[in-house]
Amino acid sequence: MANIAFLGTGLLGAAFAEAAAKRGDTVTVWNRSPDKARALAQFGIRLAATPADAVRDAARVHLVLKDDAVVDEVIAAARAGLAADAVLIDHSTTLPPLTAERAQRLAADGLSYLHCPVFMTPAAARNVQGSMLAAGPQAVFESVRDELARMTGRLEYQGERSDLAAVNKLLGNALIISLSAATADVLTLAQASDVDGEAAIRLFGLLDLNTIVATRGANMARGRFAPSFELAMARKDVGLMLATAGGRPLAVLPCVADRMDRLIAEGHGGDDFTVLAIDALPGRAQEDDHGAA
Repeated sequence: MANIAFLGTGLLGAAFAEAAAKRGDTVTVWNRSPDKARALAQFGIRLAATPADAVRDAARVHLVLKDDAVVDEVIAAARAGLAADAVLIDHSTTLPPLTAERAQRLAADGLSYLHCPVFMTPAAARNVQGSMLAAGPQAVFESVRDELARMTGRLEYQGERSDLAAVNKLLGNALIISLSAATADVLTLAQASDVDGEAAIRLFGLLDLNTIVATRGANMARGRFAPSFELAMARKDVGLMLATAGGRPLAVLPCVADRMDRLIAEGHGGDDFTVLAIDALPGRAQEDDHGAA
């Protein structure tokens, strides 16, 4: 088993560290607020005073941090203690362009770096569930593949494009957050209609959401908007939803209504409602920018 370090022990970082210690790794952690890391001592995990102290003699250094600025700050603080052959594995959710810049900068300095964001809760991290993406040099990935695979239910190597895992992490979170916001609106409509919220959620069992995303999503990506549910009719239904809510706060539906109104005004009322994606088609943004100029 290896000597490894975790820099950042929030909910997810602490769960990763705990799981690693239980697998038999020698684990050292650092956190800006030490109180949040002290509970890990019960698993035989050492708490370091500084990032440089935490990474000394570590073969792998896992970063589980808030944002790009903190990632850069902590890596800089850790540099004095890094072993020459240590691999930096960054699980933080970060901005793709800054991730690419970071990867290029660290490679130029001779450091091995992978960006490995995850789709998992702390409970999933403890139980080796969920998914992990990985992007960066293939040779570096292969050197730690087995160790990463022991951390997750599913490991997906995205290739050597250093920002691709960052992009895909944002795509996945966009879907998760949007679906959760839409679910909040469903619960608001249920409450306004005197329907039990849990009963409303059970209604989702009648819908094949995977197929909806796969088929409609593929058509949207290809720009195929032949109508099966016309935008104008969908807008009518959204109007009924807004009326049912009766002024209660909604997370998503008012924005959807505004977007539909714009597209109907542009002449898309007879297209399928998935024409909502028309501005995401290749070349469309450039055309809009040219028109605005």
